[in-house]
Formats: sequence, structure tokens, C-alpha cells
Amino acid sequence: MVLSKTASESDVSVHSTFASRYVRTSLPRFKMAENSIPKEAAYQIINDELMLDGNPRLNLASFVTTWMEPECDKLMMASINKNYVDMDEYPVTTELQNRCVNIIAHLFNAPLEESESAVGVGTVGSSEAIMLAGLAFKRKWQNKRRAEGKPIDNPNIVTGANVQVCWEKFARYFEVELKEVKLREGYYVMDPEKAVEMVDENTICVAAILGSTLNGEFEDVKRLNDLLVEKNKETGWDTPIHVDAASGGFIAPFLYPELEWDFRLPLVKSINVSGHKYGLVYAGIGWVIWRNKEDLPEELIFHINYLGADQPTFTLNFSKGSSQVIAQYYQLIRLGFEGYRNVMENCRENMIVLKEGLEKTKRFNIVSKDEGVPLVAFSLRDNHRHDEFEISDLLRRFGWIVPAYTMPPDAQHVTVLRVVIREDFSRTLAERLVNDIQKVLHELDTLPSKLSSNVKAADGEDGRPAETRALESKKSDLEKTREITTIWRKFVTARKQKMNVVC
Repeated sequence: MVLSKTASESDVSVHSTFASRYVRTSLPRFKMAENSIPKEAAYQIINDELMLDGNPRLNLASFVTTWMEPECDKLMMASINKNYVDMDEYPVTTELQNRCVNIIAHLFNAPLEESESAVGVGTVGSSEAIMLAGLAFKRKWQNKRRAEGKPIDNPNIVTGANVQVCWEKFARYFEVELKEVKLREGYYVMDPEKAVEMVDENTICVAAILGSTLNGEFEDVKRLNDLLVEKNKETGWDTPIHVDAASGGFIAPFLYPELEWDFRLPLVKSINVSGHKYGLVYAGIGWVIWRNKEDLPEELIFHINYLGADQPTFTLNFSKGSSQVIAQYYQLIRLGFEGYRNVMENCRENMIVLKEGLEKTKRFNIVSKDEGVPLVAFSLRDNHRHDEFEISDLLRRFGWIVPAYTMPPDAQHVTVLRVVIREDFSRTLAERLVNDIQKVLHELDTLPSKLSSNVKAADGEDGRPAETRALESKKSDLEKTREITTIWRKFVTARKQKMNVVC
């Protein structure tokens, strides 16, 4: 949720040219109007403002799905008024959620018997999924420490400094120390060796990322697991692993099936994945899957009956729409393994087209890896005259939204641009983007650098220091004042003399 603020203090009313035929007076912007307005007017007012939003298809900053098939859109609209939490009233929707949980659990190689149901839940996204997984780790750690008669007041999680902000939120909201492994230039993910060194008896889990937000790279979960197994043997601890597969969970099984990152590794106890990223569903759906029932403490599950039958629930939210759950099930049965693999392979191929196009300019260093989330993260080879932020700003003139950002500590001196390749980003768009980037580079080459512009603004076009010009300006103003005073005195003296003569 974004904290709200007023956009303008002076313009406190909402206006609409077309709506004026229905509404003769402006509507208050931040207070409820006294009277109703026609539905056509309400629609037009809102539609007019929304035209100023960016084009979601050209928002290359986002991992979130921006296109689905019309048939799925129809299913979502048909179920938009169903409350997901009301399981007794909407048992089929509940069944579809359970099917999704089991399909994803098998995709992640959960150790399930033939008739055994998977343990997991749908969420509004990976942020909620991570909160739930973190709470499960914290409660299990607390229960174990209490049984051993040890203090429970200082839990921690070990992560890389490249984690998404939701991990920082979990740590702050639920009073868990976040111990971050610092990055370094050329290595922008968590180092497994350093991570395991930071583990202590208060570590509730180590969080590994399958698809870093910064450069799409997969962290080495297998190496982390092997090192942690050894440390647990030496210390007697049983520190587990959580895999944040928000971006990579729907990529690795289809593009890199031999890669061991999931429940095939014994210490991986839970995995979250975003259905609204490469699960190919519109924003608002995530999943968290546990290895088995023992990894989700029973005391965290609530049972309610005021909506009908007894209903177990383990979520941070309560009421929410069913549309995204139904859309996820549609994608899973519509595409199947073959369809998801085709989509992911196409994304990877378009990523390579964009990467090779950028390399041909000989102006960029590619920071992302070929194996990982299909995205291209790149930085200027020479950013002394112009930087990545200027490229990002100028690309908006062509409609592209390409983010520029600095890396986390200890690589904060590195600035990168990032283009996320989604299902609806075609090869044609990739080629067009490269052309537009070349146009931006050409334009920047003809402009003075920001540094020289700032110096000129401070020192003047003639290159003289600002302090000198200020002193000269002061001196000039003083001289003008003296000249005016002298002339005025002469005028007054002459007037006096004239008056004396007359007298």
C-alpha cells in the first residue's frame, strides 16, 4: 500500500471537459461530494485521469503479468464478486485453490505420497507468502528453544543484501534481526559461504533467492544446502532454508529442470512463488508451499465457523477476491508443462535478442546472467559524461519505462538499467527498444555532461568562479548606489542654492 498524499494544494477540485455536460460544478478532490452525479460522468472523470498513466505493456520495470487471454479475462470478471475466504459458500473455488497448491507442490518436487495432500495457501502475492513462511520459521524456532529452556528474544534471518524489501518488512514488523551478506562488484547475489558463516543458534532460517530482483540471477541453493548440512552436523542445530522463488519458481522447472533448488534439497522447508509474475496471472496472487505438515505449526492456523462449516485459515488478509485463484488454475490447465516451457523459452530467446543488441552498441556492460530470470541488467561502460538515470529519463519520451538504480551495499557505486522480459514482450519490441536506446545515446553525445552543466551553472558561461562573479556583482551594485546618491546630492544642493538666490 502506498501512503497517500495530496497531489496539489491549490487544485482541490476534479474537472472534466466531457463530464461538464453532466456536471456544472467541479467535484471536491479530497472530500466526498454532497450530491450524486450521473454514472456516465463518474466514468468519464476517472477515465480522463487514467489516460495519464503509463502503458503497462511498455513498463519494463515490472515482473508482473500485463496480458492474459480473453477467455481468462471472462472467467475473472465472472468471479469478481466471490469472496475467496468464504469456503463454505464457494466450495468449487476452494477446490480450485487446493488443486493449484498441489500442482505447484509437485512442480517443486515436494515429497508427497500418492494420496497425500500438499500443505500450502494462496496469498495476495509473495510479500504475504514470505510473511507467513517467516512466521512459521519463527514459531518453530521458539517452540524448540522453549523446550530446551533457552531464551527466545533474539531471532535472526540470514539473507543477501539483494533481498526484496518484503524481507525487511518482515524483520521489522515481527521483530526479527535481518543479517545481510554484503554484495561486491561482479557478484550481486548472496555468497553461500559467507551466509553460513553468519548463521548462529538464533537463526530461524537462511533465505535464498531464486531470481534476484537486481539482475535475475539464481542463487546457489544447492551449495547453501550442502554447507548448512555440514554446519548443522557440527553444531547440533537444525537451521533450515526458505527459497524466495517469487520470480524464478515458474521458470526453473521449465528451463532448468536439472537444477536442484527446491524440495529435493533436505533443508528447504518452504518456498514462495508469485503467480502474478511468471505464473502468468494479473497482479494479486502468490503461493507459499511447505515441505510437509510438521513445517507449519498448528497453532498458527485459525479455525472459523461463522461463514458456514469449520474453515481453517492461515493468512494475513481475510476477505479478498477469487478471480486471481481461478485465473491461476486456468493457466495451469490451459498451458500445461509444455505451454509454460514454450512461454519461458520464448522469453529467454527475446532476452538474448535484447542482450546482443545492447552488446553491439559497445556502450554497455551486461550485469545479468544468461541462466536465471529472463531480463537484461546493464550499465554504461563510461558514465562520466552521462549516467544511467539520464538514459532512463530520456527513454520515457518513447513510452518505455526502464528503471535505473544503484546496487545494495557493498556494490552501491554500481548503477544499472534493467529490462524485464515478460510473455508479451516480443522480439519486435526488443529490437525497437535497442533502436530507441541508440537514439538516446546519440542525443546524449551531443549534450554537455551533467557535471559540466552544473559547473557552468555555478561558475557562469565564461568559466569564472561563482564567488568571483558574486563579488563583482556586489561591487557593481555598490557603485551604482553611490552614483545615484552623488547625483541626488548634487540635485538637492543645486535646488537649495536656487532657493537661496530667490529669497
